[in-house]
Parts: sequence; C-alpha cells; structure tokens
Amino acid sequence: MISIVAFVLLFSIGVVFFSWNVYKIRYNILLGKDTPRYDHSSERWKTMFLVAFGQKKMFTRPIAAILHLFLYVAFVITQIELIEIIADGITAEHRTFKTALGGFYTFMISFIEILSVLAFIGTVFFLARRNLIKLPRLNMAELKGWPMKDANLILIMEIVLIACIFTMNGADEVTLNLKSQTSYGFAISQYVGPILFGGVNDLHALHVIEQIGWWGHLTMVMLFLNYLPYSKHFHILLAFPNTYYSNLEKKGKFSNMESVTKEVKLMLDPSVDPFAAQSENGDIPQRFGAKDVTDLTWKNLLDAYTCTECGRCTSSCPANITGKKLSPRKIMMDTRDRLTELGEGLRKNGKDFQDGKSLLGDYISEEEIWACTSCNACVQECPVNIDPLSIIVDLRRFLVMEESKIPTELTGMLTNIENNGAPWQFSPNDRLNWANKE
Repeated sequence: MISIVAFVLLFSIGVVFFSWNVYKIRYNILLGKDTPRYDHSSERWKTMFLVAFGQKKMFTRPIAAILHLFLYVAFVITQIELIEIIADGITAEHRTFKTALGGFYTFMISFIEILSVLAFIGTVFFLARRNLIKLPRLNMAELKGWPMKDANLILIMEIVLIACIFTMNGADEVTLNLKSQTSYGFAISQYVGPILFGGVNDLHALHVIEQIGWWGHLTMVMLFLNYLPYSKHFHILLAFPNTYYSNLEKKGKFSNMESVTKEVKLMLDPSVDPFAAQSENGDIPQRFGAKDVTDLTWKNLLDAYTCTECGRCTSSCPANITGKKLSPRKIMMDTRDRLTELGEGLRKNGKDFQDGKSLLGDYISEEEIWACTSCNACVQECPVNIDPLSIIVDLRRFLVMEESKIPTELTGMLTNIENNGAPWQFSPNDRLNWANKE
C-alpha cells in the first residue's frame, strides 16, 4: 500500500505540474495575433506526417539524421514500457503484462532494449559533437551559458534513463536465473544482467537493485516530462502541431498586412471618407509590423517554442556565413525568451502590464534584421518548418512604416520605386531605351 500511495503521489504531482506548464505556454502562444492556418487539412496532415513524424528534412545531413532517428524512435517506443510501469505502480504487481502477452512481451522488451542501445550511441555522439568535436554551429555565441547546459543536461538525463532500464531488466534476469535457472530472454539484459549483477546471490539485494531501476525509470520520466517546458526539447511535442500549421504558400511569397490593405482600399474609394469609416466601424488603428511579441502571430510564437536550437538555419544563412550579426536561431531564441518574460508578467500583473521592454531593441537589434537577405535559406533548412524570416520581415515593417527608419542604402531604391515604379533612377518612359537600335 505504501508503494502504491508513493507511486500515485509522484505520478499525480508530475502530471499536474506538467499540465500547469503546458497551460502557461499555451497562454503565451495565444498572446499572438490570429493568422489563418486552418485550410487544406489533407495537405497539412501530409506535411506533419512527412516532416515531423517521418523526419524528412533531417536527412539533408544523413549521419546526424540517423543518430537522431535512434533517439526519436527509442523515445516513442520506450513509452510502451512506461505503460507497464504505470500498471505495476497502481497494482503493486511486477511485469503485469508478461503472462498475458507471453512471447510477444519478450519481443517488445527486447526491441526496446535494442533501441535503447542505439539511443545510447546517438546520445554519446551528440555529447561529443558539442563538447569534444565542438561543431561550430553548436558552439556559437547565442548558445553560451544556459542553452549549452540545457543541451548537455537533457542528453545526460537520457543516459540515466537508459541505465535505469538495464538496471531493472538486468536485475530481473539474474533473479530469475537464481530462482529457476531460466531467463526472460531479453535481447540485451540476458547478457548484461549477469555481467553487472551476477555476483549478487541474495534475492533481497537483487530486488532492491531492481526497485532502484524501476523507481529511477519512473522518476526520470517525470523529471524529463516536467523539464521539457523549460527546455528547447519541448519540440518533441510541439513539432507535430508546428508542422501541421506550416505555411503552405510558396517560399518567397510575402503576406500583405490586412491593416495596410484596408487603408489602401479606403483611400482608393472616392466615395468613402476613411476617417469617418474608421469611426463608424469602431476600428482602432493597428500597429504596422511588429515591435513586440504580441504584434506577431500565434504561429510565430509557436515557432519560437518549437525551435530545437540545432543551428541548421544559422549555418545556412548567407548573412551569418559572411560575418554579419544575424543568426536566425538567435531570432527564434530571443522571441521565446521575450515571450516567456512578458507572459509571466501578464499572468502576475494583469493584461495591462507593461515592463517598458520590447522584442525589437531590447532583444533583437536593427543591425540583425537589416542583415537578412530574405533568401529563405533558414526556412528551407529548418527540420520542423520554423519561419524566422516572417518575424524579421514584421520587425522591418515596424521600423519602416511606424518609425521611418531605413538603412541609407535602401532609401534611394524606395524613392525610385515611388517616383519611377522601378528600383532604378530612370524615367518609366526610358525603360526600353536599351532595345533601340542605333
């Protein structure tokens, strides 16, 4: 009974705390403006299946993709064993499904063990890439401090979780050997168990070891679950909705601002007084572009929480490659940090809370956003269809349309477009002079 109570308490506290953190993240995401992403459901399901579930875009870099696949599949399949752990915890039984499933049970646990070994190989490789090989895109300035610790911590937690699985299964194998000179026949533990615990001939001691593995597994799952909302690894869950709500338009097609479109239509209609129309409709003039996270769309904010900080976007960014300050990964990290800060303030102090900060200026500089070439390389490379360019463009729109700030290099071009209908300083009447024969 004590064991059951302890299990129920641990499991319930873990689930409740996780649910609260998910609520906070959902609240933060919904601070963004609405954007239509509910059409073409069949195409969206296909995109989610290929990109999130199938890991399609990961395989542009095959070695990392295969090792990541080990971790991904192991994470998904290992949850089957978690179901049995929950059943064991509630009933105070041990290996509840063994009798009912028979040989299939042995197959499933063996499969999980093989995946766990592959996941261990992938985990060690990823730790080495960050800390020994020091892959450049995983050791950039924006990853110093907490982001690097976060990446290492989650990998260490993965290793501890794998160790708990083999501790539990290995001790069970040795226990069964002592009792009946037989074996469960688990693919890895039937060999690893005797190596690790073969010298333990006391059944009680083996039971304690098995319980350490069992409770360790459960505790690590609960810690892992509740750590996710504070970590970049929340993408494990958010990758699926994020890819479902992907932008299905062609890359390079910019969206029109509804507020601008409405203003232009009013101005072009000679029968309408735009000021009177606004007054009648009760329309409040909206901010052009984005200064803070609340000016972005909920999809932009979902992107920020889904970012894995893998750096594929930044390593493919021509501006970053040529030494410019822009890093698309940093854009997403800054957006998430600012959203978390603002969301916490709004929950504590009410909807009118103002902290005097903004995404543009306090987190992202003008130099960063004007370095962008709008080439969409970052969008193309992202494994989960995150769109940093959309945020950059809206920040630029604010600077140009609200504050009339624009780099000197672009001023002449915009003047020419306004006066001549083209970026060049030639009259539209002279546009075809190049074709005239002498």
